[in-house]
Amino acid sequence: MSFKRKHLLGLEDVSAEEITHILNTAETFKEVLARPIPKVPTLRGKTIVNLFYEASTRTRFSFELAEKRLSADTLNFSTSTSSVKKGESLRDTAQNIEAMKVDMVVIRHSAPGAPHYLTQCIKGSVINAGDGCHEHPTQALLDMLTIRDKYKYLKGLRVAIIGDILHSRVARSNIYGLTTMGAEVALCAPQTMIPYEAEKWNVRIFNDVDEAIAFADIVMALRIQMERQTQNFFPTLREYHNYFGITKERLDRANKKITIMHPGPINRGIELDSDLADDDRYSVILNQVTNGVAIRMAVLYLLGGELQE
Repeated sequence: MSFKRKHLLGLEDVSAEEITHILNTAETFKEVLARPIPKVPTLRGKTIVNLFYEASTRTRFSFELAEKRLSADTLNFSTSTSSVKKGESLRDTAQNIEAMKVDMVVIRHSAPGAPHYLTQCIKGSVINAGDGCHEHPTQALLDMLTIRDKYKYLKGLRVAIIGDILHSRVARSNIYGLTTMGAEVALCAPQTMIPYEAEKWNVRIFNDVDEAIAFADIVMALRIQMERQTQNFFPTLREYHNYFGITKERLDRANKKITIMHPGPINRGIELDSDLADDDRYSVILNQVTNGVAIRMAVLYLLGGELQE
């Protein structure tokens, strides 16, 4: 199929056929990444700017590496070393950068909807690398690729997303993407961290983590995002871990094969025990990181590239 989209802003309106096409394209780039020289000229002559208004390690490095593997020219922006410190708006920053003949913009921003707004300000393609508590589409795509790598399919699998659902853009993109692909999704968190709109998402909701683990083939643990919290949603981190932490004891009680995922960074010993995060009998967390480069290469290629080999 041909990919008709100009931007990737979220997965809420992306079809199963489009998601499958992105995942299949990423598989071809995984083959490129396994070569002795893991680089192709696909985006040679294209210029991509990475506008990161929020701190990031994995996503930023993953996009930068994907762009370099596709031979694009890249510009990297951070608020601490830019005119944003002097009060420049997102619109002015983006339009000035585009005036330098930039083809694509990757943006991470604390404000939900910032990537959508940017599409009204510039002519180039926009990729959402995470906007506030809204969506993080490439993270969900790499999660789906990692699950498909292990199980060979997505339809019918049961995925429990456990943790800070309220503030998680990863949860929202995974809910949209996984349900579109036919997986069953459940959410588990303190009731204070389940968003009111969750009832509209066609997902099961648990407040007992043992019940969520018993439901699931795959457990996706989420970080408690203390930096986004403006009130107390649970008494203490120790109490949160006691009631909602993913532990080896809980997996043993469930007595079933479980796959553990986490988008990172991990609060070890809070949402996920350290020994589980590092145990490759359960954890595919580093596979997620590896797959991130292939997924971002696929998205960049489909939005702006033409194969030249």
